[in-house]
Amino acid sequence: MESNQTITIQTRPSYLVHIGSGLLDRCGQLAAEALTPCRAAVVTDSNVAPLYLSRVEESLRAAGFSVCAHVFPAGEARKNLSTLSDILEFLAQEQLTRSDCVVALGGGVCGDMAGFAAGCYLRGVAYVQIPTTLLSSVDSSVGGKTAVDLRAGKNLAGLFLQPSAVVCDTDCLRTLPPLERADGTAEALKTGVLSGEELFSLFEADDITPHLSEIVGRCIAFKGSVVEQDPLDNGLRRTLNLGHTAGHAIEKCSGYALHHGHAVAAGLAIIARAAEALGWAEEPCAARICAALRRHGLPTGTEYAPAALAQAALADKKRRGGSISLVVPRKIGKCEMVTVPVGDLERIFAAGWEDR
Repeated sequence: MESNQTITIQTRPSYLVHIGSGLLDRCGQLAAEALTPCRAAVVTDSNVAPLYLSRVEESLRAAGFSVCAHVFPAGEARKNLSTLSDILEFLAQEQLTRSDCVVALGGGVCGDMAGFAAGCYLRGVAYVQIPTTLLSSVDSSVGGKTAVDLRAGKNLAGLFLQPSAVVCDTDCLRTLPPLERADGTAEALKTGVLSGEELFSLFEADDITPHLSEIVGRCIAFKGSVVEQDPLDNGLRRTLNLGHTAGHAIEKCSGYALHHGHAVAAGLAIIARAAEALGWAEEPCAARICAALRRHGLPTGTEYAPAALAQAALADKKRRGGSISLVVPRKIGKCEMVTVPVGDLERIFAAGWEDR
C-alpha cells in the first residue's frame, strides 16, 4: 500500500488535505478531526452515488455523524442555478442548522455546487470535499472556489468558501475511464507548466499511473502555496488560469459538450504557441507542451475559429472593462500575466490556433 500524506493549506481558516489509498473508508474519522460530529448532508451525482455513497455514509455514521444524502443528475449541463436551488431546498427540508455540514462527494461539478450551496445556506455552513476524479483532486477540491454556470458563461456565479477538510482517496483515481483520466491529466499538466520541470517531466512518460499520488500531492502543494498568498484571486492566483481563457471559450462554443480538461488542454496549447509567435516566451516550450498533451490523449487544437473564441471570451471573469489578463508561459516553470485589449484577442488566438 502506498504511503499516505497530509498537506496543510494555510488559509484563514487553515485545513488539511489527506491524500492516499483507502481513505474513503476513513473519511468520517478524518472529517471528525476537523468538525464536531453533526448532521452531514452528502451531495453527490448519479454517476458517483452507486460507486461510493454507501461507503461514505457508513464511515460518517461510524464517526458519529447523522447523515442524509442528495443525488443530482451528473454532467456539466447540470451545473446551473436550477440544480443549486434543488440542493438548497434539500438542505432546508432536512433542517440543517449552522452547526451542521455539507459533504461534497464527486468531481468538480459536485464540489463546486455543494460548496456554493454550503456558502449560501444560512449564510454559510461548513463543508468537506471528497474528490473522486483526478481533475477535482488536483485542482477544484482545494482553494475554496465554488461556482455555477450561467447562460452567459462558465462559473459566473459563485463565492469563496474554504473547505474544513479534503479527503482524496487515490484508489478512486485508478479506475477512472480514459476520458475522465485525461481530463484530470490536462489540469495537472498545466500545473506542471506553472511549477517547473520536477512535475512537468512526469507527463513526458507514457503512463502516469505509478506517479498518481506524487502528481496529486505536488499539484495540491503548489496550488496551496499560491492560494495561501492570494486566497481571493486578486493577483498571483490568477496564474492558475493558464490555458483557461481560450479553454473556457472553447467550452462555451461547444455548448459545454467538450469536457473541461480537454478544452483547457487545447487552450494551453493555443497560448503556448501564441507566446512563441508573439515573442512573449523566454524559451521555446510549446512543442514539449503539445507533445505531452498528445501523449495523454488530449487535443492541441480546436475546430472553433479565433473570431468565435474571441467573442466567447468576452464573458471571461478575468476581463476588466476593455482589457483582459492572459496567463502566458515564458518557459516551463515561469508563467506571467499579460494584460491586453479585448480587441487583440482574435489576433492572439490566431497566432496560436491550430485545427484539431
